[in-house]
Amino acid sequence: MRNVLTLAIARPAVRIGAAAALGIGLVGGLAMSQAAASPAHHQCSPTVSRQPFGKTIEPYTGKLTQVYRYTLTNCDGMQVNILSYGGITQSIVIPGRNGQRTDVILGFKTLQDYVTYASPPVTANGGPYFGELIGRYGNRIADGKFTLDQPGVGPVTYTVPVNNGVNSLHGGLIGFGNHVWASQAVSGRGFVGVQLTLVSPNGDQSYPAGSPGCPSGCTGYPATLKDVTTYTLNNANQLGIHYQATNESTNLNTVLNLTNHSYFNLDGEASPAGSAYNQLIQINADTYTPTDTTQIPLGTEVSVKGTPFDFTTPHTIGSRISDVSAPTNAPAADNQLLIAQGYDHNWVLNKQTPATTGPEGLNLAARAFDPVSGREMSVWTDQPGVQFYTSNFLTGTLVGISGNTYRQGAAYTFETQHFPNSPNQPNFPSTELGPGKTFTSSTVFAFNW
Repeated sequence: MRNVLTLAIARPAVRIGAAAALGIGLVGGLAMSQAAASPAHHQCSPTVSRQPFGKTIEPYTGKLTQVYRYTLTNCDGMQVNILSYGGITQSIVIPGRNGQRTDVILGFKTLQDYVTYASPPVTANGGPYFGELIGRYGNRIADGKFTLDQPGVGPVTYTVPVNNGVNSLHGGLIGFGNHVWASQAVSGRGFVGVQLTLVSPNGDQSYPAGSPGCPSGCTGYPATLKDVTTYTLNNANQLGIHYQATNESTNLNTVLNLTNHSYFNLDGEASPAGSAYNQLIQINADTYTPTDTTQIPLGTEVSVKGTPFDFTTPHTIGSRISDVSAPTNAPAADNQLLIAQGYDHNWVLNKQTPATTGPEGLNLAARAFDPVSGREMSVWTDQPGVQFYTSNFLTGTLVGISGNTYRQGAAYTFETQHFPNSPNQPNFPSTELGPGKTFTSSTVFAFNW
């Protein structure tokens, strides 16, 4: 088994503010223009500001705690709002080909909406998790159980809350997106940002028997984990997310899978329902991991060729999302598009090549293009997988930041990640983090118009 997480730990952390190369070439024929700073940018620096955004109860302390909104603005008309609650990306405003500036991610207007609706405990399909930093474990863990070999002890089985059918999703009942993170503005040569810090205690998400999601009790996640995540914005219209998580325990292994759960619609978050289906998607992956009927990977990687999961060349989301007669190459009779009510799967990213190397030396994960607005987005990462999800479980019950309801097909996510249920799949890249070890990772969302 190739332990990708161990390799990530061993390499040096990405230096925030390092020059980002944009020579990326073309993949699969989708031509994407390259962001370049105009001469005016040499006399202009990005800015960061902070405003109070209400107060809410911090679950770790039980105290009413101030939440802040950080506004990152560059010299090209791009503006990003980040909340210290949940590390949430509330909005990303960028121009289009006609110069009109539009918010291209789904979100809520108020802090109370995020607290009430973003990731409520024990629902049929979790929550929408709009813009959240996800942890400790992004995506699903089968039955909310996993076993770790602990130093001096041997195998120990851990249980975490079940909040998505029979599985645990995105950390459990109170994931990282439900906390108020310590925050501070940061800046450097050509960039601004916000650094967010959260310390997750040993036993996080432990509950007594009979608690929601824990009928027999839950042990929670082992080890104390300190997560320092930094968002950055530069004049090349690149929004970077830089993760650094340290296992602060001296004698406990743990698991982690960190990601961001922003929902993108390059035509704008207030666009008509289903508008995202008209946008072109390309994913740098020849294989994906099909799932069982509870959306847990079967443990195999299968080819996307000849299936609706083939985005190696650009396709609109809507062109094949309803084609349940097409093969899925899954080693099971259940059709993958029916199980997930659309796309909600992990794609296994191809090995990095010079042609797929972009900002900060990262590998290309995916691209999106909206022919109406001319907006483009490229996703770059050092993670082995990406979860492409097409907002299948939005049902028109949530009112977004602009006062419109969100429905199925309103947007899509590119959750860069290790694979779902990796703690129970020894053939998947490992998500274990040993005592005293630090995990680093970066993802960049680059925009053009």
